[in-house]
Parts: sequence; C-alpha cells; structure tokens
Amino acid sequence: MKKIFVFNLLALMITFSTFAQERSKPKLIVGIVVDQMRQEYFYKFQDRYSEGGFKRLMNDGYMMKNAHYNYIPTFTGPGHASVYTGTTPATHGIIANNWYVRSLDRSIYCAEDSTVMAVGGTEENGKISPRNMLSTTISDELRFSSNKRSKVVGIAIKDRGASLPAGHLGDAYWFDSKTGEFMTSTYYYDQLPAWVQSFNKKKLAEKYLSGKWETLFPIETYRQSIADDNDFEGPFIGKDNTAFPYDLKPLMEDNGEYGLISTTPFGNSLTLDLAYAALEGEQLGKNGETDLLAMSFSSPDYIGHRFGPTSVELEDNYLRLDRELEKFFEYLDKEYGKDEYLVFLTADHAVADIVDYMKSENVPAGNFNNRFILTQMKGFTSEKFGEGNWISNFSNEQVFLNRALAKEKGVAIEEIQRALADFLLGFEGVKEVYTASDMKKIEYTQGKKALLQMGFNHKASGDLLLILEPAWLSSSYKGTTHGTGYTYDTHVPIVFMGWNVKKGSSARYVTVTDIAPTLSIMLGTRLPNGATGQPILEILE
Repeated sequence: MKKIFVFNLLALMITFSTFAQERSKPKLIVGIVVDQMRQEYFYKFQDRYSEGGFKRLMNDGYMMKNAHYNYIPTFTGPGHASVYTGTTPATHGIIANNWYVRSLDRSIYCAEDSTVMAVGGTEENGKISPRNMLSTTISDELRFSSNKRSKVVGIAIKDRGASLPAGHLGDAYWFDSKTGEFMTSTYYYDQLPAWVQSFNKKKLAEKYLSGKWETLFPIETYRQSIADDNDFEGPFIGKDNTAFPYDLKPLMEDNGEYGLISTTPFGNSLTLDLAYAALEGEQLGKNGETDLLAMSFSSPDYIGHRFGPTSVELEDNYLRLDRELEKFFEYLDKEYGKDEYLVFLTADHAVADIVDYMKSENVPAGNFNNRFILTQMKGFTSEKFGEGNWISNFSNEQVFLNRALAKEKGVAIEEIQRALADFLLGFEGVKEVYTASDMKKIEYTQGKKALLQMGFNHKASGDLLLILEPAWLSSSYKGTTHGTGYTYDTHVPIVFMGWNVKKGSSARYVTVTDIAPTLSIMLGTRLPNGATGQPILEILE
C-alpha cells in the first residue's frame, strides 16, 4: 500500500511538474524590428560581426531563412502593424505610411490622431496613437491575458515604429527632432513618467551629435561596399560629398536639427539607451508577469534611403548595431537569466538597390515619374470621358478616381478603371495594372496580384493598383527606397532566441504575419483578433 502511495505521489509530482513547465512563461519578451533590413545582411557582414550580436541570434536562436512580406506595399507603417497583428493591410487597415482618404479629400498619416495632444516634445509631433490600426496586436493580447497586469512598452525614433507595435493597450515613446527628447501623447499619459523625464535630462542626443561619425574600422577594410564617395548616394545638406568622416554638429541646422541623429548609427545607440531606461524604470520582467518591450531601430532605414544598401555608411551601421546588440543581450542575460527571456528579431521591409547604380552595372532599372504619369492620366480621362478632374489622387502607385464626377457624368466607375488600366500599360516601367473591381471580385492566389490583394483594403484602397517592373522605383532623388512586392523588398529576417527556443534554422517559406500567432501559441494567449498568419511549427517544436 505504501509503495502504491509513493508511486501515485511521484506520478502526481511529475504531472504537476510537466503542467507547470507547460504553463511557464518568459519573464520578458523583447521584440526587435530593424527598419529596412535585408535577410542578406546577416551573412554579408558576418565576417566582422561579434560573437554575441547577430551571430548569437544565428547560432543560439532559430532562424527562418526564407521569410517574406506577403503583401504590397512594403512600407514602415504596414510592416510594424503586420508583425504585431499577424495579418496584412487588407485586415488591419494600415495600408501605407500615408494614404488618401476620399471622404476627407486629403491624405492621412498612419499613426495620426487629431483627438490627442503632445506630452513632452513639440505639439506638431504629438498627435499620435494606434487608433487607425483596426485589429489587436500580440502586445494587446498579452495584456488581456493577464487582466492588464503585463506591461508593454514600445520605443523607436519613429512614432509609427513605437505606437503600432505597442498596440492599443501599451505605452509608446518616440523621438522629437526639435527638442532631442523622447515624448508621448495624451492617448497614453497626461505627463511623461518620471523615468522618461530623467532620461531626457541627460541630453544624450545632443552629446551624440557633438562628435563625428567615423568608420568603426579603417575605411579601406570595408570590402562589402562600393567606393565611399560616389554619384549614387544622397549627401547631407551642407556637405558636397558622401565621404567619411561626418562632423555632425555643423550639419544639424540644415538636416533636421536633432533629427539628424536618425541618419547615423547613434540613433540606434539612443534607442538602446532608452530601452535600458525602460527596462529599469518600468521594472519590466520583474513584476511576476510576462512583459513586452517592443523596440524598433529606425536609423538603418534613414541611412539606407540616403546612402543605399551598397554604401560604407550602411555597412558601418550594421557593424556598430551588432556590437550594441551584443552588449544588450549580455545585459538581459545578467538581469533575467539566459533562458528566462524571449527575443524575436525581424524587419518591417527590406530595400531596393539604387536605380542609377543598377544602371551603371547594366541591370535594367528605372525611375517612374509620377508627376508625368498623373498629367498623362488627366489628359486621357478628360479626352475620353469629358472635361473635368477625373483623378482625385495618385499615390503609393494607386489611382483614386473622382467618383462624384463619374456619377455626375453618368459614367460607370468600372468603365473608367478598365480604360485607364489599358492606358497605363502603355508606359515604360509599368508591368501590371489591376482594378479595384477585380480585387473585390476575384480571389488571387499567386503572383504579385495576390500580394496586392493582401494589401488591398476594400474601404481605403484606390481604384487602380500598379505594379512596376523589377528595379523600377517611384522616386527621382539620389539614394533609394522600398515598397514593392519583389524579393529585394520582401525578404527579411525572422529569428527567435531564448526561452523555450531550440537552436536551428529552416529554409521553409514563412511570412511576417506568422510571428504573432507563433508568440500567441508560445504564451498561451488568444490570437490577435484579425490574425491570418499561421504559427511557425519549427519554433514551437
């Protein structure tokens, strides 16, 4: 009898232990979005990465090597929203960084909110909230799962990089280019928490901008980049070339004042400085619940736009960010325990090569002249359908027709869509054109049209959607941009490391909308309410 009792007790203990292990959660989740990071950068610069930064993520974490965005357009606002909601713009509603709204007859910003006011910083940079995002995030569901005892803090240089990942229930702080301080809005607080005020008093942005940006290593060793000074990159205002070093203080006045820091690696440093302050100020991960720090590094995007993916500036940025991440992970190890926190890293989009650089290498490429095309569309529609302004807006490679004028003239919208689509196909650089009518009637499952549909919102998107040829961009300035459905814009990192994550990698195709569902399964929370992605089984096994 005694043996049976002991055996049953042992079985009960094993069952309880297993149950407890299954129900256990990490102390802290750190979500990292690197703004404008190609998957390629993990390998391109790895010879000079430290062992504890990007290499640690690759070696100790689980990497999905073939991760992509599954919609068009690949912009910052939609990217951050998609990572955290687990769905695409068709559902969460953030269809671009800025987009035209017919009822307002103007463009709106993805994170704008006229009902709130600035807290800290300047008023013009304070009307920010996540209200335009129509679905919940994994950060929201984490808070709901603990009856809001879990804390969520979103931080970034860009307001959209902080507010959208923080979700509807978290806190968000972003950088004010006028004051050099971090701020929030009345959506979150009536005044800045004491720890943010203390952080701002350190004037760290001013300190970083008082020095120079010089290469971390001797410049002749940057073999993964083209010549430092070239005709493809965009120089800072007040500097007639793109050669190192950059004396930052004299450049401030003509380059956005404190906002200049965003186009240097010190923007990453400043973001991490705030991350340390948030962890300590909010005691994240030390309150008995799982907390989440949503951190977005905005500077790689600013640097990438101005200097391009083949520049010394971009290479130096990643070598520096690597070492900053090494220190950050060491801090997390010490404060929380190596296996007690969970990190995931991804990007909000990747980037295209500079058009003129591609041309110099005999690769077909081109700049799409939006103003010229708009003029041609206006002339065509007036000639075909009668005098009037038939085009209300042309942005994000989408055409918005004047529906009121069509009704007045008795012309069917579908007729205008079809005629204009055929007309646009006659221009160099235009690969495909799809109508909103087709987007609403036909379910596309393959090709770029399927990506367009995942980015198409029935209420908000335009009447015509253009796809340009590979390496064609809607820009005319030096430097480069992103936004297409080609792999140079869609292929981004997805890597998990830490709590309950085994080491390894997979080349299976996954999408960024799979990140939030994966976290939901790991944490035992509800899926975000608009989620369409699927859990990444390799991470969960």
